[in-house]
Amino acid sequence: MASAMAQKLSHLLPRLQLVPQELEPSLQPAPVFTVNRTEVPRLFWKPYIYVGYRPLHQTWSFYFRTLFRQHNEAVNVWTHLLAALGLLLRLAVFMGTVDFWGDTHALPLFIIVLSSFTYLSLSALAHLLQAKSEFWHYSFFFLDYVGVAVYQFGSALAHFYYAIEPAWHEQVQAVFLPLAAFLAWLSCTGSCYNKYSQMSGLLGRTCQEMPSALAYALDISPVVHRILVSPASALDDPALLYHKCQVIFFLLAAAFFSAFMPERWFPGSCHIFGQGHQIFHVFLVLCTLAQLEAVALDYETRRPIYERLHTHWPQNFSGLFLLTVGSSVLTAFLLSQLVRRRLQQKAQ
Repeated sequence: MASAMAQKLSHLLPRLQLVPQELEPSLQPAPVFTVNRTEVPRLFWKPYIYVGYRPLHQTWSFYFRTLFRQHNEAVNVWTHLLAALGLLLRLAVFMGTVDFWGDTHALPLFIIVLSSFTYLSLSALAHLLQAKSEFWHYSFFFLDYVGVAVYQFGSALAHFYYAIEPAWHEQVQAVFLPLAAFLAWLSCTGSCYNKYSQMSGLLGRTCQEMPSALAYALDISPVVHRILVSPASALDDPALLYHKCQVIFFLLAAAFFSAFMPERWFPGSCHIFGQGHQIFHVFLVLCTLAQLEAVALDYETRRPIYERLHTHWPQNFSGLFLLTVGSSVLTAFLLSQLVRRRLQQKAQ
């Protein structure tokens, strides 16, 4: 009896030894999705935000999975991602009422929708994936700035084509779109260079924000001129109300972008929600949505005006749009190569 029991135990013992090995994968620690800012390079630090950072050098799937995790970039991702998806639905509605391919005067409307989707989707992608490494942090935000430049020119085109009054068109028609393309590229270049050089203080902010401010001043000038000179009320011209809203929303967005409010008032309390950049995203989305509604109304109701203004060159702007996209992408690529070289030298 004892010998039989011993024989059974001898067969059972190897199986018991295998149990910890079989259970080992399930006992592996869960992946760490966020760390303190002391565990990431200073490049990734946000002012007044101390936790909620994602660790570097993980797999790409790790960062895509953080789309559904809480971290200090999650709200920035979702605000622009949801807006980009909503824009696709708006485009589907446009496709049912607007002949984008048969009506030459509908092309600027398509470009403003396309450029809006571009900046929203590139922004969401940048905030989601920039934590992969220092190189990808720079590269994805360079792409983000490309999207902003494309949107700037798309806005300028839509305002110049649909919203402008004949008196202002006569003053600026020769230079408006070429200057808008140049300022959009300059805005992209200034933002990329400021990111690359990591200039701090007033000089860095000036390098990034001054070209964008000049671009916005030009792009919005047809709308401002129309608001000032138009005798129509919001009841007579509903597009004016949307145009006023887009100006207000943009100014609020710019204020939150520049001032790091409210996290500077509550340091350490806005890790996940309540950052100024998140509020900037929300107001920028509202600005874009108001702008699209205004432009759509202008496209429908102001045809007698813009058809007369743009009879000779309804499609000449396409080349400027492609030039803006190409020059901005090239600038971002060249600066990303400078980043790669600098990081390689640093690693040696």
